Amino acid sequence: MTWEATYHMWQDFTDLDAEMKEDLDRMADDEEALEDAFYQPLKFGTAGMRGVIGAGINRMNIYTVRQATEGLAQLITSYGEEAKQRGVAIAYDSRHYSPEFALEAAKTLGAHGIKAYLFSSLRPTPELSFAVRELHAISGIMVTASHNPPEYNGYKVYGEDGGQMPPEAADQLTEYVTAIESPLIIEVADEEELKAQELLEIIDEAVDAKYLEAVKGVTVRPEIIAEQADNLKIVYTPLHGTGQMLVERTLANAGFKHPIFVDEQKEPDANFSTVQSPNPEESGAFEVAEKYGRAYDADLLIATDPDADRMGASVRRPDGSYQVITGNQIAALMTHYILTAKQSQNDLPTDGVIMKSIVSSEMAATIAKDFDIETIDVLTGFKFIAEKIHQFEQDHSHTFLFGFEESYGYLVEPFVRDKDAVQATVLLAEVAAYYQAQGQTIYDGLQQLYATYGYFLERTVSIKMDGQSGQAKIKALMDDLRANPLTQLAETSVVMSEDYDSLERRHDNGDVEKMAFDQANVLKYYLADNSWFAIRPSGTEPKIKCYVGVVSDTADESRAKVDRYEEAIAQLLAE
Repeated sequence: MTWEATYHMWQDFTDLDAEMKEDLDRMADDEEALEDAFYQPLKFGTAGMRGVIGAGINRMNIYTVRQATEGLAQLITSYGEEAKQRGVAIAYDSRHYSPEFALEAAKTLGAHGIKAYLFSSLRPTPELSFAVRELHAISGIMVTASHNPPEYNGYKVYGEDGGQMPPEAADQLTEYVTAIESPLIIEVADEEELKAQELLEIIDEAVDAKYLEAVKGVTVRPEIIAEQADNLKIVYTPLHGTGQMLVERTLANAGFKHPIFVDEQKEPDANFSTVQSPNPEESGAFEVAEKYGRAYDADLLIATDPDADRMGASVRRPDGSYQVITGNQIAALMTHYILTAKQSQNDLPTDGVIMKSIVSSEMAATIAKDFDIETIDVLTGFKFIAEKIHQFEQDHSHTFLFGFEESYGYLVEPFVRDKDAVQATVLLAEVAAYYQAQGQTIYDGLQQLYATYGYFLERTVSIKMDGQSGQAKIKALMDDLRANPLTQLAETSVVMSEDYDSLERRHDNGDVEKMAFDQANVLKYYLADNSWFAIRPSGTEPKIKCYVGVVSDTADESRAKVDRYEEAIAQLLAE
């Protein structure tokens, strides 16, 4: 069916939601906008589906949410009656229409006799993951667009282990979803009838309490927190998202006596009105928190994104200014602290392992090697870390110690199977206490790590390519890179390359070996000077993402290297 035919089907649907009808009317004379809204359905990527809110099959609305949930209901039904009875946990964030989308999902499941466990108010993504496991649910749904702009919302699907749905199951789900002829005519049940039939159960404090109890285990050395509790000053902001309630209670439970909360950003706000972007990767997200930092002479500023799965930090420098540190730097600090603390307690397992994505820094791996701890690389997407944790539980081959992605996602304790900013917040606060006990700041600790292990520096470049034409450009670019393998970047030789689609690793001597990964549209290159870079299309946004990592003896050398490679990559993508 052409996009025009799909558009007319929506336009002619007599029971179309009033707001959707208004949106169609607004687009009536804008063919480009109509084509973008109807030329393809929203796709599942590394973190589910995500898109601009509005009318159309390529938008987030009650109909696309119903379609995704109808596909999930059919998948669960195929598993049998026991799976249906186990039910699905559902949570949502502070975005526009998040409560409505969550309820529509519950009503769609209910029409199939599948129970929904629904939070009555917003909760973070990691608590949804926890709820799936705690309730022994067959699946989970999280309505969120993470740190995207306000006009976005999204929908993540979780498996029974509490991790985001892995590729094989996601492919099955996609088959069910795409087989649905029209999202407009999907049957949904009545909310009150579902409650009466006990197919819709509200879950709140009971799950909160159990999650908070589990988070207590994240603290590694509570005595350090107790020693520094009166002096350590930490500013926290949820950036108008879901983190405030759980982080506030978690810090109190851990013994932090005087956390400072950003009043202007404590309350949920779907427009994120005090920030340009609710993304803790960006320095602008800390603008208000820095005012609090200067007023209270705070040691550490912490921000979580709207669904509280990502955590960012800004640390005080010797001159009193604040510097936003990267997800890779935070991971290196956490890795070093966890391993140091466990080693001092004679609690460092010989089969211990940390995990990271293939586009994350090698600094944490270098630190882990110093402690004789193995590092395992996985594809981008925390579900791959969750899969490995599940594997370790089955074969007892490794003990999980820490997992992270460069995009500000971390997991300390595996009672959650997704990145968890609540866990990360309390651990980073403990790291700050650890350095304060030595008369230092986190900034000082980071400089010590550089002096010991080398100055690692990474940079991510995202190039937006919107719409159908953008997708075509991205595909052409990846095809060209595969057809014409790179042999150098900025006059530095490529000594090895990895294609995660063909699963081939090619060495500069011509040797080729197979890689044991799931397939992914990623190319990674290793250079003669121990630098690396990788290119992949985003799984959730119309972007191509490029990552580069270098290491040198000094900050200036690393900055010069990464600048040179970034410029060369920009030229490569512009050709």
